[in-house]
Amino acid sequence: MKNINHKDSFFLSRKAPTFASGNSNPRIRGMRFLQRKEAKQLVNINYYNGSKKRNKQISSFLFILWAGGAALLSYSLVYALRKPFTAATFDGMDFFGMDYKVATTIMQIFGYLISKFFAIKIVSELKRENRLKFMIFSVALAELALVFFGLLPQPFNVFALFFNGLALGCMWGVIFSFIEGRKVTDILASLLGVSMAVSSGMAKSMGLFVVNTFGVTEFWMPALIGGLAFPLLILMGWSLNKLPQPTDEDRALRSERVTLNGEQRRQLFKSYMPLLIMLFFANLFITILRDIKEDFLVNIIDISTISSWLFAQVDGMVTLIILGIFAMMSLINSNYRVLQVLLAMVIGGAGTISYLAFNYDALQLPTLYWLFLQSLSLYIVYLSFQTLFFERFIACFKIKGNVGFFIATIDFIGYTGTVCVLLFKEFCSPDINWMEFYNQFSGWVGIVCSIAFIGSAIYLMQRYKLEKQLRKEEKNKKIIVSPMALTNLKETAENICNP
Repeated sequence: MKNINHKDSFFLSRKAPTFASGNSNPRIRGMRFLQRKEAKQLVNINYYNGSKKRNKQISSFLFILWAGGAALLSYSLVYALRKPFTAATFDGMDFFGMDYKVATTIMQIFGYLISKFFAIKIVSELKRENRLKFMIFSVALAELALVFFGLLPQPFNVFALFFNGLALGCMWGVIFSFIEGRKVTDILASLLGVSMAVSSGMAKSMGLFVVNTFGVTEFWMPALIGGLAFPLLILMGWSLNKLPQPTDEDRALRSERVTLNGEQRRQLFKSYMPLLIMLFFANLFITILRDIKEDFLVNIIDISTISSWLFAQVDGMVTLIILGIFAMMSLINSNYRVLQVLLAMVIGGAGTISYLAFNYDALQLPTLYWLFLQSLSLYIVYLSFQTLFFERFIACFKIKGNVGFFIATIDFIGYTGTVCVLLFKEFCSPDINWMEFYNQFSGWVGIVCSIAFIGSAIYLMQRYKLEKQLRKEEKNKKIIVSPMALTNLKETAENICNP
């Protein structure tokens, strides 16, 4: 036994434990105990990290459901207060010699236009604690205006729609301010944006359904639908107001969002003037085209042979496609790459609009296919700037500001153009065929916007490369200066210690 347990024994040279019971080395036993303890701690740490990661994913998913769902429903309900009257044709009516349908549209858009002008200031400067109060006041005023649209005699009731538009012009920017500047804003903005696509068709379908099924007059139909939406919209606003503030990670990825005063807005516009002018110019025509399509679609196509729910069905399909495309943008971390992809998409969308317009007679598409392609192309362009583009633009160039300023500005410019085009159409070409007018206009809009978007893409790439080069040079300067500064500091310290 002595030979077996000798320290030079063949058996003891192996890593296996000594088999002479009771004679094991205490040091070895202690080391093995510590190894088992460390392994157990490592397993616990890995389990904790994995559990923490899973909990974080679940938390993010629940937050998307909460914030995205509330934003989507909020703006869908805004449409229920604003758009149902567009389902009415108001045949045989006039407003002091003007077509009654055109008059109602112009009056509401004019109020909306003025509201958008003030939204440039209001949304840019509106603080978080005042958002819900502003929403409640705006929604109440909008519904009251619809009630007066039903109460007042025709044609004076048209003026009530001015206040309806005035009340709702800031709502998009206010709702978006709750969700901007977050890691998941791409997904949230996608949900908010597609609400615009699906809600327009839904509002028309609801309006036609209420009139055809329940016999409600075209004047009271908007107030009825708005009355149902009013309390739900207040509830959604309260839910958005309860959202937590952006985290440090959100601010690191997407830049901190701050309010902008008048001077800061001017400086921001001046810094990116060439790009913003091209984008604002293109969005002017895209907004005009979109408003004509949404407000006069029942005049552009023959609705006598289609279901009242066709608009909702088409917009529903468009919504799912756009939601999928925009949601995938959240998988791209590079803000610059997302901007490139979005500009490529809007160039393709504008080109498609032009192609469909100039080849309308040759293609001979069924109404369903034509409406689907028009809606998809138009909303890809329009919603790219209403949702993701400026969100990523701010993050890419580390801009101190908020998305509301950009969106309110392009909306104000766009709705100004809409009013001008409608007035021109009514007074200069009152008897033009709506389909012919829409195709001619959309064809040239597609060409103009494609050129503007191509110019914007070129400027954006050059500006990004320039700023990247400047940051690189600044970093190199710091690297060069730092050793010199350390040398001087060392010499100073030696002089002090060795006078």
